[in-house]
Amino acid sequence: MNKRKQYTKSGFTIIEVLVVITIIALMASVGGGYWIGTYKRMLVKKTARDFFLAAKYARIMAIERQKPYRIEMDTTNGGFFLATDQLNEETEQTEQTIVRDLYSRPVEFVDAVKFEDIQITPIGSESSDEQTAIVFSPNGTAQSAVIQIGDGENHYTVNIYAATGKATVHPGTAKEVEITTVDLDKE
Repeated sequence: MNKRKQYTKSGFTIIEVLVVITIIALMASVGGGYWIGTYKRMLVKKTARDFFLAAKYARIMAIERQKPYRIEMDTTNGGFFLATDQLNEETEQTEQTIVRDLYSRPVEFVDAVKFEDIQITPIGSESSDEQTAIVFSPNGTAQSAVIQIGDGENHYTVNIYAATGKATVHPGTAKEVEITTVDLDKE
């Protein structure tokens, strides 16, 4: 009797390894695409939220300090900052001062985030085609404004109400968001 040892092959064939690698690559590409979309949406939302918080802070500072504060928008380079006028004691002239403190700092847009639509109601006789500043008054009012921030795919709209100076932020374009006026005399 001839007894041979029988060996069994163990392991994977090259085809099986390639199929597993292909499945892993497909899952990674789907997950990566989803992550990139979420990341871009998060950047737009964060920028809109920063603008909203700057508007709230501008209103508070205007009331507390009893002088106008402005949100200045840089549409060319993409960004915004909070500013006010300060008296320069050396020249005795008022100069624009950018507010840099614990609660306010200039914001620069990242990636493809930009101002997509800016609608600011001018005060009094001020009228220019491109207004890039929203003024908050010491009495708590502000210029009425609708600011749309986005990256072409994701959009957020910040509304600033003139009568109260308060701001709200909404997902979507300025056309999708219902803009209402506040009637303070209505009961």
